[in-house]
Amino acid sequence: MTKTELKEKALSLPLSPGVYLMQDKSNEVIYVGKAKKLKNRVSQYFIDSVTHSPKTKLMVSKVDHFDVIIAASEFEALVLECSLIKRYMPRYNILLKDDKGYPYLRLDQSEPYPVLTLASKAREDGARYYGPYGGRYLTQKVIDTLRLTFKLPGCGKHFPRDIGRERPCLNYQMGNCDGWCRGTPDQSEYRERLEQLESLLRGNYKSVAAGLREQMLAASEALEFERAAQLRDRMNAIEALGQKQLVTAGRMADTDAIGFAQTEAKGCFAVLHYVDGNLMDKEYEILSLADDPVEAVATLTKQYYLTRGAAPEQILLPLEMEDAALFEELLQQTLNKRVRIRVPQRGDGLRLVERAVENAREEAQRITTREEKLRGTLELLRQMLGLNAQPRRMEAYDISNISGTDIVASMVVFEDGKPLRSAYRHFKLEELTDQDDYASMRQVLRRRFTHFLAGDKGFEKAPDLLLIDGGVNHARTVLQELAPMGVHIPIFGMVKDDRHRTRALVTPEGDEIGIAGNQSVFALIGAIQEETHRFAISYHRKLRSKRVKGSSLEKIPGVGEKRRAELLKRFHTVSAVAEATLQELQTVLPRDAAAAVYRHFHGELSTQ
Repeated sequence: MTKTELKEKALSLPLSPGVYLMQDKSNEVIYVGKAKKLKNRVSQYFIDSVTHSPKTKLMVSKVDHFDVIIAASEFEALVLECSLIKRYMPRYNILLKDDKGYPYLRLDQSEPYPVLTLASKAREDGARYYGPYGGRYLTQKVIDTLRLTFKLPGCGKHFPRDIGRERPCLNYQMGNCDGWCRGTPDQSEYRERLEQLESLLRGNYKSVAAGLREQMLAASEALEFERAAQLRDRMNAIEALGQKQLVTAGRMADTDAIGFAQTEAKGCFAVLHYVDGNLMDKEYEILSLADDPVEAVATLTKQYYLTRGAAPEQILLPLEMEDAALFEELLQQTLNKRVRIRVPQRGDGLRLVERAVENAREEAQRITTREEKLRGTLELLRQMLGLNAQPRRMEAYDISNISGTDIVASMVVFEDGKPLRSAYRHFKLEELTDQDDYASMRQVLRRRFTHFLAGDKGFEKAPDLLLIDGGVNHARTVLQELAPMGVHIPIFGMVKDDRHRTRALVTPEGDEIGIAGNQSVFALIGAIQEETHRFAISYHRKLRSKRVKGSSLEKIPGVGEKRRAELLKRFHTVSAVAEATLQELQTVLPRDAAAAVYRHFHGELSTQ
């Protein structure tokens, strides 16, 4: 279908809730969305394209046709949307790659020596499952704690196959395992301990401890003191472990705090699991950049809990979820459990969410390389300035002079977001003695692109973006100079705030683009501005110092560097100083110093 046909079809849709499926030419579903009013939502894709993000524009460009499913209610539309996203996994929907469920403890009693393992999902395979629990890391810690408490093997050997094959490993020597590979204790003892372990997992902490106490006393009465000591140690370990500690470590969280953050190149969705206010575990997933963080948080939260088949009593979000009430209803129907979803504004809830966001930000920053950050910043800059491609090569220009003396300009080059110092250039302005930034900028840019058009070495590469120190008039001056030369490159002036930092970029037509709200772009443009100014001022100082130090003024007693600089600032050249009258010299220097300068050039005082 053509774009016009897509628009007409969208405008013919009813104002009803439902789900829409965007498809490409090969009939692949590339995006699934839901809407309160199908006509309004779907038509936006084919009418209001100016406000679309680059990702949305790309998706729309791939749409060949679309289908809709009208729902009886918004709730039915939400259920259908979640089901279709899971079924089709559309490339332009935000998707969690990790579809593991909440972890379970698995024990396969059909094996001669069953081993407690962690499982992502409970399956109908004849094994016993305990859970689900809140997080994989702490659930694994529960397995390790139980193994050490009951002195069970953790070496990876298979029994009875490996009994007697090798001598006991280091775990036995350290007292962490009873050395089942020796054949003693036997299989019946192994099974007895597993029964105690399962009883403990079911919460029967007191009965397990009481049973061990009875065995200990019986062994002591039978004068089996070594066995009695082993039973005592195991009983003490279970009592130290305690019901609350074990169950708290592995049970389902009562509160989840969601965090979402993005760097210049990566995003991160993080979930912190809390039990009784204590942080027990963290899960996170690194994602590609999302155009809309609000939509991303809502979509990822839905996927996270629906794919895991479990949820805490309370979910704390950093951003509003438009259909939170509908999702609460869906969770209640799916999990048979009341789950509350809210965005805390103050108190402990807000602190939990802030911690989750901080964790998400740290993970995203950790995984993002410096090159990815720069590429992401350049992409953001491209979008902000409306450029067709990323500005890989940027050139910035600045003028430096003091009252018209030693007028110089700097050309600084940044390539792929980094300074390319080998391409920096200085310009010493010709035939200009007065302070005229516009004339200076015209001359610099004319000379630079005359070299470019001639293919001169060092100037043969054209920039993707020109940044001019100054405002709209500076940018307009450069445009007026380059247009007749046939040079058409995006030009922006760097507008400064009262702290001399670039707060915005401005086009020759006067359109300002604020950059202070985006930290990465603000930092990049600020670095370019500072480098351009530094390079210009350092060259100006070098020329002025060379001219002052190399002049005959150095030989005059009582006229130091500062006074020499003041003379040159006023008269521009040493020849002009030599031709000045005593009265003119006295407007710059004290009477004695002025007289010394006059005698140096004329040999005697004159009162002319």
